[in-house]
Amino acid sequence: MSNAANEEGCKLLHERRILLGTGDELRIFCVSPIRTNCYAYISKGECLVVDPGDKGKEIAEALAETRVTQVVATHGHNDHVSGVAALLKATGATFAMAKGDVAWARDHSGRPDHFGLAYGSSMPYPDRLLAEGDVVAVGDARFTVYAAPGHTPGGIVLLGSASASGYCFVGDTIFRGSYGRCDLEGGDEAAMSATLHRLASIIPGSTLLLCGHGQFTTMAAEVASTPFYD
Repeated sequence: MSNAANEEGCKLLHERRILLGTGDELRIFCVSPIRTNCYAYISKGECLVVDPGDKGKEIAEALAETRVTQVVATHGHNDHVSGVAALLKATGATFAMAKGDVAWARDHSGRPDHFGLAYGSSMPYPDRLLAEGDVVAVGDARFTVYAAPGHTPGGIVLLGSASASGYCFVGDTIFRGSYGRCDLEGGDEAAMSATLHRLASIIPGSTLLLCGHGQFTTMAAEVASTPFYD
C-alpha cells in the first residue's frame, strides 16, 4: 500500500477507504485540531474503531452501514479519546484501553491539553482493561496487544494476525522517521527507547505501521532509516 493514501489534506472526517486483499476494509478518518488518524477496521460486517479522536458522533454516522462492536484507544491523550463517549452512545460498542493510562485520561479528558486545546466529552471508564498478550477480535481479524510505554505509561500497539496480518496500529509510539514525544506528563525517554527496540524485534519488517498522526510507514523502513533502533 502506498503512503500516498495518507498524504491528502486533513479536514473534518476526511475519509479514506482501503480494501484489503483478505476482503477486510480499512478506513481512515483525519480528526481533531492536530490531525489525529482514527482507524476503522471492518471484517465480516463487524467494525473495530481505534482512536476516535474528538468526532465520535460523526464517525458513528460515517460507519452506519457497519456494526461497530469495539473501540480501542492506543493511549489516553485527549486527541485520541475525547470522541469515545459519543461513539459508544451512538453505537453501543464496548471500550478498551490499557490500565496505565486510564486514571490520567479520565482526569484530563474534556479539559485543555498541553496545546491548550479542549475536546469536549470526558472519557468513560473502559469496559475492558487491555494488557500485554490480550487479543482483540473483530470478524476474521485478530490484533495482539503489546505494551508500548514511553509516550505515555499505558501506551499500546495492536499487531494484526489472521485476516489482519501485515498491519499494526501503533498510535503515537512510532511515526514515519520519528517517534512519540516523551516530554509531556507521563512521558519517559528511556522507556520509549526500550519500547522501540523491543517492537523492532517483534513486528515483522514488512508490516504496515498505522500511525496516530501523519503518514504510514513499515517497520523495516524505520529500522533502516532512523537512528532510534541502533
